[in-house]
Amino acid sequence: MKIKSLADISNVAKEFIAQMGEHKVFVFYGSMGAGKTTFIKAICEELGVEDVINSPTFAIINEYSTKNGEQIFHFDFYRINRMEEAYDFGYEDYFYSGNLCFIEWPEKISELIPSDAVKVYIKENENKEREIHVNNM
Repeated sequence: MKIKSLADISNVAKEFIAQMGEHKVFVFYGSMGAGKTTFIKAICEELGVEDVINSPTFAIINEYSTKNGEQIFHFDFYRINRMEEAYDFGYEDYFYSGNLCFIEWPEKISELIPSDAVKVYIKENENKEREIHVNNM
């Protein structure tokens, strides 16, 4: 999948959602500024989230609700310094809740990621386009 500009992001988010199937945990890899949060925001909007969607960089987790009352959990582990921090907030309650989980910076807690998590790689090209590669979906 390619996002050529922000004008394309909704269509790419719809395509992504159409391929999600029954998967619930999605881990997003990409460098700082690659567009992980922006893409997650577009996915959430297409899923019917009306809450303000932003990066949970300082909160570590944001919880959103769709119009249908479904919960979506959005994590950003960039500021995690120790694995124990993930244990402290009860990551298992979220990852194994059956609700959608979108996780940024999963490499910070790699051994805690469920084995069936879908890996999403976002890469910014020189021309500012974003390439999205998905494994396990």
